[in-house]
Amino acid sequence: MARRRGRRGGRLRIVSLVPNATEILFALGAGDEVVGVSHECDFPPAARERPVLTGSALAPGLAPRAVDAAVSAQLATGASLYTLDEARLAALDPDLLFTQELCPVCAVSSAQVDGAVAPLPRCPEVVSLDPTRLEDVLADVLHVGERVGRSAEAAALVDSLRARLARVEGAVRGRPRPTVVALEWLDPPFLGGHWVPQMLAIAGGRDPFAVAAGERSRRSSWEELAAADPDWIVAMPCGFDETGAAAQAARLAGLPEWESLRAVRAGRIAAVDANGCFSRPGPRLVDGVETLARLFHPEALLDCAPPAGG
Repeated sequence: MARRRGRRGGRLRIVSLVPNATEILFALGAGDEVVGVSHECDFPPAARERPVLTGSALAPGLAPRAVDAAVSAQLATGASLYTLDEARLAALDPDLLFTQELCPVCAVSSAQVDGAVAPLPRCPEVVSLDPTRLEDVLADVLHVGERVGRSAEAAALVDSLRARLARVEGAVRGRPRPTVVALEWLDPPFLGGHWVPQMLAIAGGRDPFAVAAGERSRRSSWEELAAADPDWIVAMPCGFDETGAAAQAARLAGLPEWESLRAVRAGRIAAVDANGCFSRPGPRLVDGVETLARLFHPEALLDCAPPAGG
């Protein structure tokens, strides 16, 4: 099909202020049309070459508990956790802008973007991606593909992602399911929400705290974790890669509540790439499912596809 054109007849000029949209755009072959990104858009590597329009409003170098306190205080005042370079955005003059309003902690919000584009002489089309379940993430791929004139590429990508999920489900079917707690923050502990419980289930785990698909992550307590006493704990602190997640987990060493957990004593603590494969609702969530399946069921010898978009 013909590619969608910008309002001036040329290629689209796209600004993506959320990493998942950026990953989808590049995976669909629209990376050359991306003219601006957020400071967290680091995949694929080519995305790092685009002008950066956002930054964090939090002081750098805070300990995990201090980050939690600072985030809570900032949100209580209604202030954003992110800065947005409105002058640079205006200069880029985009046709299409991707943002989100699902989580004020994760990225610049739609409201903040709306305030920035309202004064522009030529406002871009603003698209908010707000998935809460795996199905929503796949639907977003199709939605982005339609918006940028790449519906066929989007359909092919979604078909491949569905096939990989089905391969994992088939490989773990009928096997004993270990209890698994996914922590989206470690101090204080936050239980994984939205699409994370689905990822655990597809990978052959059983989340003792699982609720309806799409529910938000929530604050937990060491007492609640001790009562569940899971077989596995997956450390996926938002904003960290695998090395950073491992460092965050290591900070808990010696804490009596942490050391009392059976998974900790057995060495069944898995630090994973939260940024790449768990926190961001893009194609690499399927990589995350495959990672979990290999962790919980190594005997299944999963023959999984290479990372999406890599």
